[in-house]
This record gives sequence, C-alpha cells and structure tokens, in this order.
Amino acid sequence: MRTTTVAKSLAAGALSVLMSTGAFAEEMTLRFAGVFPIDHQGTKMMEQVAADIAAADVGLTVDVFPANQLGSGEALFEDVARGNIDLAAAFIYADTDPRLEFLSMPFLLGGWDDMDNIMRNMDSEFNTILQEITDEYGVHVIAQNPEGFVGIVATQEPTNWNTFDDKGMNIRVWSSNVVKSMVENLGFQATTMAWGDIFPAIQSGIVDGAICCTKTATYSIFAKSDVGTHFIEYNSISELTSFYASQRTLAKLNDEQRAALEAAMTKASEDFFTYNRENDAAFGQKLLDSGYTILSLSAEDQAAMAAHVQENVWPLMVDSVGQEIIDRLLSDKN
Repeated sequence: MRTTTVAKSLAAGALSVLMSTGAFAEEMTLRFAGVFPIDHQGTKMMEQVAADIAAADVGLTVDVFPANQLGSGEALFEDVARGNIDLAAAFIYADTDPRLEFLSMPFLLGGWDDMDNIMRNMDSEFNTILQEITDEYGVHVIAQNPEGFVGIVATQEPTNWNTFDDKGMNIRVWSSNVVKSMVENLGFQATTMAWGDIFPAIQSGIVDGAICCTKTATYSIFAKSDVGTHFIEYNSISELTSFYASQRTLAKLNDEQRAALEAAMTKASEDFFTYNRENDAAFGQKLLDSGYTILSLSAEDQAAMAAHVQENVWPLMVDSVGQEIIDRLLSDKN
C-alpha cells in the first residue's frame, strides 16, 4: 500500500533534483524497461525509440530491457518513481493509487477513433487526469499506446457467452476491482493474478482463461504457443501501455535531450497505433488460421452489454476513482 506521504516525498525529491540541475547535462545512459515479449511489436517500438535518440546525437544512450527483465508492470511504476529505472513502457496499474482504476473503465471507448482522440491525445481530459495523479509520484507520462480492445483468451467456449448468465468458467483478471466486477457481472468467476502467472495457471487448469490481450497479442503470445482455443471479443477495455519517465531522470537532462526523448516516444506511439489499427483484422485471421475460434457479439448484444456494465459497474468505481474523475471523463467523451 502506498501512502500520500510516500507520494509527496517522491515528488519533492524530483522537484529538488530539477531545481538543482543546470542547463547542461553530461552524456547519459538511460534504462528503458518494458513488459512486451522480445519479438512483440511493442518491443520493436522500444528499440525504435533507442535508435531515434541515438540518431539525434544529443548525448543520450538508451538501453532496452523488454520482457519483464527489470520487473513486472506492477512493479515498474514505483521503480521509475524512485529513479531506479529511467523509462518504462507498461500499463500503469492501480496498485499504487486507487484513482488509477479509471484506466480500466469498461466501455468508456467506442472504437479506434476514441482510442486516438481520448487515449493518444495528451491534452485530453483522460491524460490530464492521469498526469495529475502521476505527478504526485514523480512520474511523467510522455505518450500513450492503445493497442486495441482486449478480449478473453479461453480454453473452451463459455456457456452463455453472449448473455449475462453464468458462464461456467473461472478467468484471470489483473489487479483491478473494476475489471473483476465487470467480468463477474458478465457471469464469469474471476481470479486476480499477475501476468507472469497466466501461462502455468491456464496450462494446469487453475483458471479456464484470462482477460488480457488484443487479437494481435493473443496470436503472438498464446496461439503460437498452442495455449487456448477461443477468443471472446467483448470490446470493453482497450489494452493500454504508457511511455513514462522518472521526473528525477528528466531533471538531469538538458532541453535538447528532453526534446529528443519526447520526439522519439511520440513517433513510436504514432507508429505503434497505426500498426495495431491496420493489423487488428489480419491478426484475427491468423488466430482463425491457427485453429482458434473467435466469438463476436452482434451489434445489439454489444450495446446491451455496454449498457449493463455502465449501469452496474460504473457506480462501483466512485469509491476508488471518485465521482469528479468519472464526470470529467464522461464530459470529455461527450
């Protein structure tokens, strides 16, 4: 459990470094931690960031550490906040601060255009709220990487998969009470589990599947490893990783170095979004070709599910996220 005192001390430390740092910075090597598998497009974008910064010739070298080499996504935020790691490409979990549950708000987005206009627009209310919270921990979010909607990877077809009735399945959810409430409202049993535990849990039958991945990631991570048989496409939550940096690290950089870092990450965000948008259907076909079954709701069932979750799950977010944040998100969407 993190406290407000910890948050204030981290932010104060970052501010102190910023005030004591001159305009010039020596050559530096930054550690960039990620959670994507080594051959994932997200890791290629991290490598692109490192290459673009090297090409800028501003005295910065970026060493890339993908595939949880420096820690899981759950742990990276605090390490970046403390300056133990300089940069990260990972989802920001709500373990640090319950208000961050808004990042998992189901059925907030209607499609790819919303991902672009709300999640990728760093001036949106969505990102303004995020930056207000992460500022308290000495973390600066530079760019956002929505990858598409996550679905449920399963080892069998759920009973009543397109209704709200009992599904007869236990699935893994990440550390989010909102997501847990959503899948239980849809009729699943839910078990909270870290990403690193999914494979053995599915293979041993501890869980029957997991809500976790886009079609692209499901093919790359699960289907190619012969894990799972079904992908249930509820289109409720976008997979989102953030490029974020330690404010302690940013304070040590000069203006030219900070500009090169921001430009490289912004470009990688644009390229990654374009790749995922253009290849979503293609990876769906690859899933089918690999033997997977994709279950997709009709437009009527999709609308009914969105309305059901908005009515029954959104109110549960008030205690953790706060009504003000929810109102700001909805006003920005409208």
